[in-house]
Amino acid sequence: MDREFGDFQTPLLLVDAVLKCLKSSGKQWSRVIEPTCGRGNFIEGLLKLAQPPGEIQGIEIQDAHADLACGVAKKSVRTRVVIQRANLFDLHLQRDVQWSGNGPLLVVGNPPWVTNAELGSLESNNLPAKTNIKGLRGLEARLGKSNFDIAEYIWLKLIRELASEQPTIALLCKTSVARNVLQFVFEAGLPIHDAFIRKIDAKKWFGAAVDACLFCVEVGPGKPTYTATVYDDLFTHEPASITGIVGRQLVTDVLAYQRVASVDGISPVTWRQGLKHDAASIMELTYDNHGNLHNKSGEIIVIEPDYIYPLLKSSDLFNALNMDRHRAIIVPQTRLGENTRVLKQTAPRLWSYLTAHIDTFSQRKSSIYQGQLPFTIFGIGEYSFALYKVGISGLHKTPRFRVIGPIDGLPVMLDDTCYFIACNSAEQAAFLTALLNDPLCLELIQSIAFLDAKRPITKKLLQRIDLRVLYSRVNRQAHFLRVRSELERLGVRADLQEVEAGTIERFLDEYSPESQHGEQAQYTMDALFPDNLDVLHSTAL
Repeated sequence: MDREFGDFQTPLLLVDAVLKCLKSSGKQWSRVIEPTCGRGNFIEGLLKLAQPPGEIQGIEIQDAHADLACGVAKKSVRTRVVIQRANLFDLHLQRDVQWSGNGPLLVVGNPPWVTNAELGSLESNNLPAKTNIKGLRGLEARLGKSNFDIAEYIWLKLIRELASEQPTIALLCKTSVARNVLQFVFEAGLPIHDAFIRKIDAKKWFGAAVDACLFCVEVGPGKPTYTATVYDDLFTHEPASITGIVGRQLVTDVLAYQRVASVDGISPVTWRQGLKHDAASIMELTYDNHGNLHNKSGEIIVIEPDYIYPLLKSSDLFNALNMDRHRAIIVPQTRLGENTRVLKQTAPRLWSYLTAHIDTFSQRKSSIYQGQLPFTIFGIGEYSFALYKVGISGLHKTPRFRVIGPIDGLPVMLDDTCYFIACNSAEQAAFLTALLNDPLCLELIQSIAFLDAKRPITKKLLQRIDLRVLYSRVNRQAHFLRVRSELERLGVRADLQEVEAGTIERFLDEYSPESQHGEQAQYTMDALFPDNLDVLHSTAL
């Protein structure tokens, strides 16, 4: 694959399967356009049909591919085939594609599987003009939420520029692209209906470890619908689910969501994200059998203990492993923007260690570190130092909420792949953990989380869980038993009758009042960590 062009050439067997799938709808198209036709495999498949279209247009930027596509075009006997050597992003598809006739239009193909951030890192010219197509505010756009798959831009370009042609658009793409397109066309009010997602095996066809699909929509007049029927393969008749917009939110399974929709609201407590530092080789430490701390290079680290805290990562939370003293993290600040230069006087050994590795910090790629004090971290605030927390991994497909207590009397820090609620007491942490692990809550998460995403669980998702409504619907006896189990796990003796008799409001107090620093830190983390982890990879070391 050519990285600059996201170049996955579609095997002829897959082309044939896609065309057979589309033909099963009973529709016929007299015109077909392939916006990134590559070597012409889809054109070859179209020409082999018993009833090929009367006209095919292909657009291709790479000369070598265009030459091969022209060779395929020359084999056509009845169909007019035109291969245009051009950058798709330089064309207006309504104005610059000349048809010899009219008739139903099919857009088919396999656009690039690459993000604009990756192309930018390659200094590629194969990019659309820089526009904020999703209308993001400044900090979000700067920190990564404006990153998108090139295929998303192509989808939106096709729908907008060809809307008057009322085309069928059927493209192979990542499943995340299909979802993002559904969300965006809803927000933009673009006219689509009768969409479907048919999953394909990207590992088999392209050697790519990503969830992919054939995404097909009809564009045209009438009442738009922003749902897509999801099938497990190209030919099965029974849908696995329906994904789409409910209210203003995209949900994984519309029918499952309807059973638990009342719990979808606004969380009365604030979810936080763990520490971000982008310097794991220096900041994250492990204990050896003798109690010595080592960094990832094997150095024994001897620094002031006041700056060392226990650490849990997403795998620890998910598997309930290493919940005692195993990992540690250096925490050089207690709030966002705290002056780290004072460490030279207050913690000289720590200052010496960090400055010895200054290159690691200076090489952090995310723009969030530009202009910041040396050794700045994010996701830090007074809530980080709560002795009790409720935590969850953001990276695992199965939601498992864990109660977290102190280790050796110290608050446990989480890394930036985890989310947590800071709690005032063991009782609050146990109560909320038991509530969040209720089957009703887990069903809600399963209905709105996209499990094929690299980060299925996000802060945005967790903030949708209305704990008050959830508590009103749970089985109180089952919840109480889970609370007791969580308290036993913490090794805390509590007045269980008081816990059982208490109202939920008692357990919804924030760890501390929001300060200006806390609000700024959390907004920065929200902007820095969009739902799609591909964005994180593009902005962080």
